[in-house]
Amino acid sequence: MSRKTEAGDLAHMRAALGLARRSLGAAWPNPAVGCVLVRPAAAGGPQVGRVVGRGWTQSGGRPHGETEALARAGAAAAGATAYISLEPCNHHGKTPPCTDALIAAGIKRAVITLEDPDPRVSGAGIAQLRSAGIETVVGVCTEEGRELNAGFFLRLAEGRPLVTLKLATTLDGRIATRAGESRWITGEVSRAWAHALRASHDAIMVGLGTVEADDPRLTCRLPGLEQRSPIRVVVDSRLRLSLKSHLVTGARQTPTWVITGDGARAARKKALAAAGVEVIAVAAGAEGRPDPRAALLALGDRGLTRVLVEGGSRLAASLLAARLVDRIVWARAPSLIGGDGVPAVEAFGVERLTEAMGFRRLAVRRSGPDLLETYRREP
Repeated sequence: MSRKTEAGDLAHMRAALGLARRSLGAAWPNPAVGCVLVRPAAAGGPQVGRVVGRGWTQSGGRPHGETEALARAGAAAAGATAYISLEPCNHHGKTPPCTDALIAAGIKRAVITLEDPDPRVSGAGIAQLRSAGIETVVGVCTEEGRELNAGFFLRLAEGRPLVTLKLATTLDGRIATRAGESRWITGEVSRAWAHALRASHDAIMVGLGTVEADDPRLTCRLPGLEQRSPIRVVVDSRLRLSLKSHLVTGARQTPTWVITGDGARAARKKALAAAGVEVIAVAAGAEGRPDPRAALLALGDRGLTRVLVEGGSRLAASLLAARLVDRIVWARAPSLIGGDGVPAVEAFGVERLTEAMGFRRLAVRRSGPDLLETYRREP
């Protein structure tokens, strides 16, 4: 962290990061950015200054967080410090550069988490602010900022979205009994948390087996977040998705995409398209199923940065085998089903411990009677 970091910088930057999190699931294809504008502390007053404007990236990626904060602050932005959770853009796109707006508003100081790796920015925004005589500090809450926009950064680097595998299981890793009963393994608190998780992702991905077994809606049904339902993505190698399923009948209200192999039947494509479903054909992988990496690259091409995988065990196994799972969020219920229950992940060919995927536990907390764990894949 820069030696120029002042009292209150950490608190205000964490507030900016908190604002940015409101954009997750809605900002794609842009990063989620928060901005807090703070006037200098008055003599004898609070040493952290007075907040005059707050903003975060709006739905669809614009307006940007800086623009929103400046609009709220108005003339009070002059002389303020701007706390920004990612380097501001300096290029003309569908909106003018944020750096121009910050300079025109007369901010005195800018505090930024980290440089934006987008080649259209990549340090140029920071350089422009400094050229305008604005004191610019970079490196406050860097790791938090990097984790927040990990999906955006991954799409820039590899062309694919960040993949989070969500599991809701018994203690022995089962998602259903041998008879197929699965509602409900985890408790009400965990189920509410799962809906909030949906709202923070650009898309939910499931396999056809999950749709056939549960006929899910895959929407966010938390009060106040109903409009934050992500795109629904079904991996269906032979386009067997029923036209009567909730996903198809609701496709005009909540976008639904189907990923299939490149040899899918034209008649089925036409029928699904007529119902409002977008069919995405990709190269086939093992056993004629859509290649998982090709599927994710296709989603990345469409601007997605964060995908939540909710089932089933075969899809989870294929993504794990291809080393494409970046995060795991796991709700464990305090119960046991036994070895004849349905596993959360099918076998995916690990024979030696050295071949096992390694994850680092980031957090553990109670979720009603359940335990909620978050993991990040080790490099």
